[in-house]
Amino acid sequence: MKQNDTFHIGGKALTSRLFTGTGKYGDDTLIPAVCAASGAQVITVALRRVDLDKKADNVMRHIPEHMVLLPNTSGARTADEAVRIARLARAMGCGDWIKIEIIADNRYLLPDGYETAKATEILATEGFVVLPYMNPDLYVARSLASAGAAAVMPLGAPIGTNRGLRTEEMIRILIEEMDLPVIVDAGIGAPSQACQAMEMGAAACLVNTAIATASDPLGMGRAFGQAVAAGRAAFLAGPGAVATLARPSSPLTGFLDEPGGAA
Repeated sequence: MKQNDTFHIGGKALTSRLFTGTGKYGDDTLIPAVCAASGAQVITVALRRVDLDKKADNVMRHIPEHMVLLPNTSGARTADEAVRIARLARAMGCGDWIKIEIIADNRYLLPDGYETAKATEILATEGFVVLPYMNPDLYVARSLASAGAAAVMPLGAPIGTNRGLRTEEMIRILIEEMDLPVIVDAGIGAPSQACQAMEMGAAACLVNTAIATASDPLGMGRAFGQAVAAGRAAFLAGPGAVATLARPSSPLTGFLDEPGGAA
């Protein structure tokens, strides 16, 4: 295994490949401890949750200073709305990283690839590090890459469902075909699923709901951190080939009834 498996994105060097979030915690004061337990270095926050005028219950108070802040455009339904939210985030001092979420579908919360590509092109031109949330579609991913995305973030399953890698084969194609980092986002509900995504070759995983809604968020954050690291280690180690027929692990010779076999 590589001794220095640093993950570079948007000009930053990361040693953890687990991204986490700030939503759905019963108590936002848990966020710093979960960040520490999981080892995550990147955290996303919906800008619509940020109210800097409310000093007491502002979620930003609970995000550790060492974390890379990844504001997201949750609530945007068009490219124009997403661009306005991103510019507002930058003006508020949230930095240049932005996760584009453009969703007009209220039932399954599926992202609009066309509007996402439009917003990505505008914001990348303005110097943002753009990480777009997307359906795992190769043509959309290529459009996002051409538009200047720093990574692509395909969904494993609809947001908040904890259903796992329902789009596994499509994500596998993105990993094989795209030069950009593929960060699996949404739907991952168990550490084993994050481990599987990393074994496939994903660059990172973003997990929020599965950690925030666990009975023990700290314990679940720690488990996800370990699972992502284990999956990455397995990918780097190069898993053995998969076969249809059995392959003996020792020679099929020397049976008891054969000459030279054990008596």
